[in-house]
Amino acid sequence: MSREFTPETERQRLQLLGFLKPELLGNEFTHLEFPRRVQPKELGQRMLYRDQSMTGWAYKKIELEDLRFPLVCGEGKKARVMDIIGVTRALGDHNLKVCSSTLPVKPFLSCFPEVQVYDLTQYEHCPDDVLILGTDGLWDVSSDKDVAATVDKVLSSYEPNDPSRYTALAQALVLGARGISREQGWRLPNNKMGSGDDISVFVIPLGGPGSYT
Repeated sequence: MSREFTPETERQRLQLLGFLKPELLGNEFTHLEFPRRVQPKELGQRMLYRDQSMTGWAYKKIELEDLRFPLVCGEGKKARVMDIIGVTRALGDHNLKVCSSTLPVKPFLSCFPEVQVYDLTQYEHCPDDVLILGTDGLWDVSSDKDVAATVDKVLSSYEPNDPSRYTALAQALVLGARGISREQGWRLPNNKMGSGDDISVFVIPLGGPGSYT
């Protein structure tokens, strides 16, 4: 039902804003993206880059302005906007500034959500049909497939009319994302690290308690 908004997925929107309003970048950032940080010794050389209009890469000659820090840097969960924040949509952060600078970060953070409509009247639902609403603490370490497997396992162990099954499912998802125990370093069953972020999970029944049809 949703997708993540990250500096990587929103790269072109961010770069377009930096291109149209270069004053937001000051003399510290460039809206262009390079595979790695450009070094002064590479002035005059050719390097791959991409801008707000490109999905692929092309070559350009490195100029002095290209030595500025990229507006979007890093990959995956380490991706950052202006090297300061890892999200691109927020309601707050009005006073957030770039470290050791007066440049505001807020202009690059959108307050407009992505909206999707799921018409409940168009489908038949049973008590096992649920919508999982969770913070990134859950999704950082759990895939859709992992969550679906937990849904099937937990809900099948309760009677369809037992409303506590949904609370138990939410608890199982939180504990599963956090890890096994503090003594074992909050490890997941696959031995990867559990989530160190805040984890909030809502289980929303789509069919409600009742027998299967």
